[in-house]
Amino acid sequence: MTFATLGLIEPLLRSLETLGYQTPTPVQAQAIPAVLAGRDLMAAAQTGTGKTAGFALPLLQLLAMEGPKVTANSVRALILVPTRELAEQVHEAVRQYAENLPLRTYAVYGGVSINPQMMKLRSGVDLLVATPGRLLDLFRQNALKFNQLQTLVLDEADRMLDLGFSEELANIYRALPKKRQTLLFSATFSDDIRLLAGQMLNDPLSIEVSPRNVAANTVKQWIVTVDKKRKPELFVHLMRKGKWKQVLVFAKTRNGVDALVEKLQGLGINADGIHGDKPQATRQRALDRFKASEVQILVATDVAARGLDIEDLPLVVNFDLPIVAEDYIHRIGRTGRAGSTGEAISLVCADEVNLLSAIEMLTRQTLKRQSEPDFEPEHRVPDTDASGQVIKKPKKPKKPKASGGGGKRNLGKWVDSGEVAPAEPSIKPVRKVPVFNTGPRKRKP
Repeated sequence: MTFATLGLIEPLLRSLETLGYQTPTPVQAQAIPAVLAGRDLMAAAQTGTGKTAGFALPLLQLLAMEGPKVTANSVRALILVPTRELAEQVHEAVRQYAENLPLRTYAVYGGVSINPQMMKLRSGVDLLVATPGRLLDLFRQNALKFNQLQTLVLDEADRMLDLGFSEELANIYRALPKKRQTLLFSATFSDDIRLLAGQMLNDPLSIEVSPRNVAANTVKQWIVTVDKKRKPELFVHLMRKGKWKQVLVFAKTRNGVDALVEKLQGLGINADGIHGDKPQATRQRALDRFKASEVQILVATDVAARGLDIEDLPLVVNFDLPIVAEDYIHRIGRTGRAGSTGEAISLVCADEVNLLSAIEMLTRQTLKRQSEPDFEPEHRVPDTDASGQVIKKPKKPKKPKASGGGGKRNLGKWVDSGEVAPAEPSIKPVRKVPVFNTGPRKRKP
């Protein structure tokens, strides 16, 4: 199968040839004809399998072949994404695909001045990539109209709910024309997203080219158990032992990112960090330097878990496990992309055992464990398996009570010195799913 057999027009085929695209991936092979046929679509595929091209290529063709010329402050196709970095990346891919087409494309997101974006939208754009918050700001200031909108794409919709965009999504949905095509693309589809899809999509075609919520088999995964306080020391030890050249590291909090970067820089290691508190220009500069191999270690919160496309990234390290299990799949999906192989190492301490169990249950696999000499944890990490169970170490029987002493005494609970009392079960944050008043829907002719 070739891209030509999927029905793509010659200008797009020329762009793909320039980019070195030869054979469609499975998700592209199924999605492109469906989008060209005007179907609503819900597509799930592993990270690094070409989902962006799966919706962008046919969308650009529809814009080039159908519909009126875009008018002032209007947009004909809208792609919603959860983060600024993903907005930049998706728009760059769209720009490359549309190189030989007479279409205007643009990306808008927060963290930068809104005025240049308002100026750019005055003449209208055919395809707009946007984060929900900035899109609503522009709409409320009358800088953007949706009366010409033909297609809505939600890329990584599950992440948008995780980041608290449910209210923004509901407000955007109410402002859009009822008659339109809607496409949902993601690596994972939670039950919340399936509910959302039922409200937003009209008789959608469902595509799942790989088992639900399974990490790419091109990524070798394992964990190293360690006490929490020794994680930074272990990371530096593994980096020097493995002679790591380029590593993307995920930390749970913004303070955690800053602390690890400061420690690494103090040891003379070329490191930088990105998180939501940093200005967009600073985040983009750090990412560009990492892609250019000018920075050896890039430490990030989950702001970088979706959408970062770094060519031939060999290694991802989870310094902290993610709170939401689905984010593990997206984190490690930054390596092993487009058929390449990669490695993902997680540093796990005892109080993360429930997070580990949730990840193993989601991915349906028990991660291989490894202990590093001189870093064996004092607080043992209980065994886990893919059933989602934490396997507790059998307790020794209680010592008999001492006789005498004038009545009962509370001796407390005797626990083996090598055992850690199991942590309280982690509770996944409840995500509000926007409820839409859909009303009757008309099928697109």
